[in-house]
Amino acid sequence: MKHTWRWFGPQDLVSIDDICQAGAKGVVSALHHIPNGETWSGDEISQRQREIARRGDGQPSNLAWDVVESVPVSEAIKKQDGDWRAHIDSYKQTLTHLAQAGIRTVCYNFMPILDWTRTDLQWTLPHGGTCMRFDLVDFALFDIHLLGRTGASEDYPEAVREACARRLGGMDDTAHRRLQSAIVCGLPGANQELRIEDVRQLLAQYDAIDADRLRRHHHQFLELVAPHAQSLGMGLCCHPDDPPFSLLGLPRVVSTETDYQAMLDAVDLRANGITLCSGSLGVRADNDLPGMMRRLGSRVHFVHLRNVKRDGDELPCSFFEAEHLDGDTDMVELIAVILAEENRRHDEGREDWPIPMRPDHGQDILDDLGRRTQPGYPSIGRLKGLAELRGVERALSHRQATLHAQH
Repeated sequence: MKHTWRWFGPQDLVSIDDICQAGAKGVVSALHHIPNGETWSGDEISQRQREIARRGDGQPSNLAWDVVESVPVSEAIKKQDGDWRAHIDSYKQTLTHLAQAGIRTVCYNFMPILDWTRTDLQWTLPHGGTCMRFDLVDFALFDIHLLGRTGASEDYPEAVREACARRLGGMDDTAHRRLQSAIVCGLPGANQELRIEDVRQLLAQYDAIDADRLRRHHHQFLELVAPHAQSLGMGLCCHPDDPPFSLLGLPRVVSTETDYQAMLDAVDLRANGITLCSGSLGVRADNDLPGMMRRLGSRVHFVHLRNVKRDGDELPCSFFEAEHLDGDTDMVELIAVILAEENRRHDEGREDWPIPMRPDHGQDILDDLGRRTQPGYPSIGRLKGLAELRGVERALSHRQATLHAQH
């Protein structure tokens, strides 16, 4: 695997120097300042490449921009309304500019409105560090009592409804605001002060769009864009829903192996591929991550390795972001399958045999505590995760381990 590191640009509190010292060999980045639906110019792309290529003292970093995460799919495209066809043209032009700059892997997602969702961005762990958590009772409390979404109570089991009603009685306005702030962090415009009414208006845009229609729109997006990516020698890789079940009544269509297989069958081109995120997919007990990699691995263009610990196997469920080698996914087995896929590609002569991987998310530990980095993206927590994942890979790739496996 090629070890990469997500970087949010010059404003990121984790610097290019930090990435070099962490031992990453490539960078995952995006031009977050460009509004969704607009074309990324060649000049803007080149500027980000220059920023990645230099350390703070001006010396070469020996890093390159390897993966774009993400070129966002606009809400207009997802809904197929407004200027969505113009946005498709802009998306294709952005892919052209990226290919001209030598960048070949582009991650995206097709989640409506919500990019990712947690109820606590600093949940305290037994060792004193913090992590991100999704608490189903807290989320139901927000949905039913704060947002007041019509029909919300019907989406939760009776025990969850009763628990959130009890919890509501012990919360003050400050606790309400903290919960709302955590949840809207994954919404467009979350860097602003979104009001409850703003969230209601966003949700209303999807009143007439169910899962079948959203899935159809996703596949039509790929029919329009994937052939262009293929002609450029690029890989588009769809990130799964996070978490992989419906929230706030919104449809989710990239949550299971069945969803991915339907996506791959709809547009059977190598360019139409997968971002295998073990953290997002691992929230569902019925997602077999090593099995998915075995069966779909030829179309996996990018890998996110992180782990979660579920409170239970029912859906929806609560979970928190565990240490990379802990949690409910057997990370050692998953890495072994990824390495086997790389070996298979290498034997086939595929140029894309090294699969880019990044240590996704991380717990806030040591000096991470008190820094206000991007939620889920501390420096030391990710460094620890990368070191652990690198150690597993090195052990599995060792000559003696390979000989033992052959016998």
